[in-house]
Amino acid sequence: MLFSFINYLENEKRASAHTVLAYKKDLEQVSEFLETAFAMNRLEEASHAEIRAWMVHLIEEGLSEATVNRKMATLRTFFTFLLKSEVITRDPTVKIQSLKKGRKLPTFIPENEMALLLKAANFDAGFEGQRDRMVLQVLYLTGMRLSELIGLRWHAVDLGSGQLKVLGKGKKYRIIPIATQLQKNILSYKKVFEETFSFADGNDYFIVRNNKEAAYPMMIYRIVKRYLDLFIQTTKKSPHLMRHTFATHLLNKGADLNAVKDLLGHSSLAATQVYTHNSIEKLKAVYEQAHPKA
Repeated sequence: MLFSFINYLENEKRASAHTVLAYKKDLEQVSEFLETAFAMNRLEEASHAEIRAWMVHLIEEGLSEATVNRKMATLRTFFTFLLKSEVITRDPTVKIQSLKKGRKLPTFIPENEMALLLKAANFDAGFEGQRDRMVLQVLYLTGMRLSELIGLRWHAVDLGSGQLKVLGKGKKYRIIPIATQLQKNILSYKKVFEETFSFADGNDYFIVRNNKEAAYPMMIYRIVKRYLDLFIQTTKKSPHLMRHTFATHLLNKGADLNAVKDLLGHSSLAATQVYTHNSIEKLKAVYEQAHPKA
């Protein structure tokens, strides 16, 4: 039935050659396992117990949750095909649940490295240099998303009230306060912006290219990476890293979790709680260093 299944993938599902090859390898691997462990020559004869045993085998081999889940997805597709073809009457994978993926802790820039970057980075006095400084400072000091920065317009920058009005996910607006020093730097940037483009209309984008057109994602990525390469040791150097750093630094300084949630524009507290793990690790380090019985 393996040949029929591959033929089905190629001709009916129009799967790519890469996908077909991956499915074929997965099914050959499980077939080999069943033959070795259970002297079973036909994959379609496998029961829930044999399939479960293969899953355990993959876990014991040290494969990641994502890899195990992908291989199990291959089996589910294969047995669904067998059901539709009336080769089997019961799917042995139906009660086998996917593995829960461990959530990775967000990477962030240590406070001393971030302070060095903002202090020591040499930004040119012209428009490009001041714009690049704005990109780094706004991302770090507001925690806004890349898409939110690109979509920010001058009319949403309220220096009188010291706040930004950001259009976030789900087309929901939120207000982000901005520090006094950032307000001063925005004023300096606005002066250079108007010297370069004659004036700053309220509908103009806050971050623009040299032709006053809106910025684009890869441009922001390049700006962030250019300066992080000079001062930051981490391998991940993206605009989202600045957002992670913003949230982690706030929580490390004792900020209320609900307040950080609102600043980030998260719809639920669960999305913000992942940052508390970094704060807990810092508390552990302080405890182990300071407590006499640690």
